[in-house]
Amino acid sequence: MSKEGAIFLAGSCAYPTLEMAWRGHTHYSMAIAGGLCLWLIDRVCCGALGGKSLFLRCLAGSGLITGVELAAGIVVNQIFGLGVWDYSQMPLNLMGQVCLPYSVLWFGLTLPAMALCQLCRKSDLLA
Repeated sequence: MSKEGAIFLAGSCAYPTLEMAWRGHTHYSMAIAGGLCLWLIDRVCCGALGGKSLFLRCLAGSGLITGVELAAGIVVNQIFGLGVWDYSQMPLNLMGQVCLPYSVLWFGLTLPAMALCQLCRKSDLLA
């Protein structure tokens, strides 16, 4: 398996696991979103912004995760009408799909996400 594939797979497992721990349930679309989020964090926060400040990298990670969550929410919740989540009661939400409190949480979760990317990249078990 390629290192990029391992990163996507790790995100596909981590995101739904975090959601299960936080909310008690998840949806298969979160595995896709999680894989995409971790892959983007690897490319942007660990790659393109690798030499920048930790604050900027975490801010970028928060933006990436929030953007993926918004796109997933539009598709899954609004277009397909699955109602997987609704943040309309949360402060500073956008279309009920993303909100500022979770974006702040994503800022902090970018740290372990970047560490997971580094672990996948350094693993000798991957081709």
